[in-house]
Amino acid sequence: MLNTIVATATTPSLTKPVRVLVIEGQALFGKALCQVLASDSDIEVVGDSDCVANAPLRRLRPDLIVLDLDGHNQEFSEAMRTCRELAPQAKVCVLSTHVQPEVMQRCLSAGADGYVVKDILPAELMRAVKSVASGHPYVDPRVAGGVLKRRSNGFGRTAQNELSVRETEIIRLIARGMSNKEISAQLHLSEKTVKNHISRIFAKLNITARTQAAVHAIKTGLA
Repeated sequence: MLNTIVATATTPSLTKPVRVLVIEGQALFGKALCQVLASDSDIEVVGDSDCVANAPLRRLRPDLIVLDLDGHNQEFSEAMRTCRELAPQAKVCVLSTHVQPEVMQRCLSAGADGYVVKDILPAELMRAVKSVASGHPYVDPRVAGGVLKRRSNGFGRTAQNELSVRETEIIRLIARGMSNKEISAQLHLSEKTVKNHISRIFAKLNITARTQAAVHAIKTGLA
């Protein structure tokens, strides 16, 4: 079953607080969101803004941007380009009211690292933020489940044929946000063996990052 790009059961451990910038078009919701995030000692809210154009991205240099999808008129792809240009070091976690898989896929294709629906519980939001900041992509499992229902059977079979059975198992676990250590424990393999499998997966799919592997899994229904 597809539980794709969701945070693992254990919240990632962080060596220093994640510097978060909130970009939310609705002022009241934005301020409340800042308060929720700031209540966690692992998160430092460095600022908030109503839109990307007004956000001091270059000056604040956030580790992660929580970006509202719905509350501004700017095209999302343009907003993402601005974020990448002015804060290339930052991960981007999209906040949206949409549960439609096609909206989520559009955001991931534009370069987002996470996709969170606004009715998420505060504790899960903070876990999602930490997961994305740690390099593990996150998508609300309700949206990820919709991808499985909509994907083409032929497209899924093509993706399966590219990878061995073991490689398919590993990319599924990558898509669930698991680390190499967690994957090795799950499959009873050494971490070195897991790394070797991941290197072959990257070579076969012509990708260079775990985020890309997770996006591939969600698009092809491997997870």
